[in-house]
Amino acid sequence: MLSQSETSVAHHGHQPSLVSSSDEEVNLSSLETPSPPAQIPLSWPSNGDLSLEWIRDLMSVFDWSSRHLPPSHFPSILPVPVFDALVLSASKILHKEPNCVSIDASPLDSTVVVVGDLHGQFHDVSFLLRDAGFPSENRFFVFNGDYVDRGAWGLETFLLLLAWKVFMPHRVYLLRGNHESKYCTSVYGFEKEVMTKYGDKGKHVYRKCLGCFEGLPLASIIAGRVYTAHGGLFRSLSATPSKRSKGKKNRKINFNPEMKSLSLGSLEELSRARRSVLDPPWEGLNLIPGDVLWSDPSMSPGLSPNKERGIGLLWGPDCTEDFLKKFHLKLIIRSHEGPDAREKRPGLLGMNEGYTIDHVVDSGKLITLFSAPDYPQFQATEERYKNKGAYIVLEPPDFDTPRFHSFEAITPRPKVNPYYDYEDVIDSDEELDLASMVPASS
Repeated sequence: MLSQSETSVAHHGHQPSLVSSSDEEVNLSSLETPSPPAQIPLSWPSNGDLSLEWIRDLMSVFDWSSRHLPPSHFPSILPVPVFDALVLSASKILHKEPNCVSIDASPLDSTVVVVGDLHGQFHDVSFLLRDAGFPSENRFFVFNGDYVDRGAWGLETFLLLLAWKVFMPHRVYLLRGNHESKYCTSVYGFEKEVMTKYGDKGKHVYRKCLGCFEGLPLASIIAGRVYTAHGGLFRSLSATPSKRSKGKKNRKINFNPEMKSLSLGSLEELSRARRSVLDPPWEGLNLIPGDVLWSDPSMSPGLSPNKERGIGLLWGPDCTEDFLKKFHLKLIIRSHEGPDAREKRPGLLGMNEGYTIDHVVDSGKLITLFSAPDYPQFQATEERYKNKGAYIVLEPPDFDTPRFHSFEAITPRPKVNPYYDYEDVIDSDEELDLASMVPASS
């Protein structure tokens, strides 16, 4: 059971006017601007410094264009040179960050907002930012991956978050999800979305997005108390130096991905992982990123291969306890599972409220957080999940007592065609065709 302090849940609907936690009135009807915003097309600031006003303009332009322009007109609101400048600025910051970023939430009156999967649902993301209060000097944000795919506005969602990262690099942290990969974006819509929106410049834009994905950190530790990662925990690698002949400068390390017994990895191993690789084969130094992005919790004890997905691990409550205790943590916050995934996972709670508490152990808790309400946007069955999304607020002094804020989807969504075959595509929570994920050798 949760204590009263852990169950502060804000159930927001589609009212025309709402008051956010930042005391800023959110007038949803004003988002449907009938005439184009004055700042179209957006231009990059001459000094290269973004401002809050520029980001507000970006949100307004993206919202207006989603309602009033066909996707192919996207370059008329965000020209390629502006896209290039934004992605380059963000990539320079992201690539310098470590695999596991350490977030020191000072000053003392700071709060940290943790956000789960977003999946291209731009209008819900805009609401979440207003409801939680925009990033500021005393309000940190940790976004836990899966910004693109499934939903029709993955590009707008990802670019908006990159803009916040450039504007407040030490207050906004963007972690990678499994969908920030070449394989997933080629199957679940983002690649086609980019090609549709940018036309003959689409390949260039998509390539730049993939390069930016490579820079996204894998995990964070908040205030030394909370571990966040998209999928979750990861294995330890047993590495032994091989013999090297004279004259060889580099010692080759041999890894055995088929280890007889799996054991939990350490934060030090996580720090050494090769996060620049987006796709299989996940072996050697790539094994840990594969686990971090794809693994799931289980109610069964132990650590085992994640046969349901064909990638990553399943870990039980005993592993959660071991990890928390070893690294003096109180919470694990992960994402990765929406209502469709949880429907197929007996023993674990559903995702109706946008979050679940999966493990409660002596040292703390494991939480799954999902921030895309009424997901997925395109659904083959008439009956929808109608799930709420949620975000978590962590407060001083310890930042380890989660306050959950659930919210409903902004409706109606603008009408748009899907960018993937949502009726026939394999679910990402089912076993994937690994062979198709390995690039053909040249």
